[in-house]
Amino acid sequence: MKIRANCKINIGLDVLRRREDGYHDLSTVMIPVKGLYDEVTVVAAAESSLTILGIEVDCDPEQNICMKALRLMQKRYGIGEASITLDKRVPFGAGLGGGSADGTAVILALNDIFALGLDEATLIALASELGSDTAFFVRNTPQLCEGRGEIMTPVELNLKGYWLVLIKPDENVSTREAYAGIVPSVPERPLTERLAEPIEMWQGSVKNDFERSVFAVHPTIGKVKQMLIDAGATYASMSGSGSAVFGLFSDRHKAESMVQHTSYIFEL
Repeated sequence: MKIRANCKINIGLDVLRRREDGYHDLSTVMIPVKGLYDEVTVVAAAESSLTILGIEVDCDPEQNICMKALRLMQKRYGIGEASITLDKRVPFGAGLGGGSADGTAVILALNDIFALGLDEATLIALASELGSDTAFFVRNTPQLCEGRGEIMTPVELNLKGYWLVLIKPDENVSTREAYAGIVPSVPERPLTERLAEPIEMWQGSVKNDFERSVFAVHPTIGKVKQMLIDAGATYASMSGSGSAVFGLFSDRHKAESMVQHTSYIFEL
């Protein structure tokens, strides 16, 4: 079974408070980017294995989230062995959730291959055990994500007609590094209220709390965001904990003027 494990971007990201379990409560809207994806192929096999193509992933196979997903499902449901092929295309260290999408894709594939018949709530709970962004990819539609990201509410954002420009600087930002500089705070107005305003007003109020500390250490990433704004983006932001930055353009020609900086341009 082959799944296109697309990535996501965050529109607004409030880090509200640190929890007793060491995680943080968040409020963010995630939307899928269907045009940029990894291909995850899962088949039943006599022996479990992981083959990685495309972008090099430097980690022990058993530590890869795809294998962690397989082991979780084997432990929980006693399923058989499986062969996984990951064609990696989504850059990592980017805040795009590529790894999370891959892990969730494996869970969804195994549910189908072994005819487990798991419902959405169970799939979300399983995906949440792998990480904070993973649950989103079960639904893979625009969602307000709260808690660690596993508490989801569907949202409607009218982005039709906009062009998404996505730039991945050479620098990577680890989630650990991003959180190290965070000072949690609860904004005066909830994110959903700010997103209800016209998109032209988002730049002043819809913020990513990771930007301040990440830009201080990686000023190049902040410069990329400003470059998008200067090029005419209606709204620009870092996605997740970085380092990828995106801009939403209402003018196709302005979006395409950024082609020399990126190969990622999509119509929403």
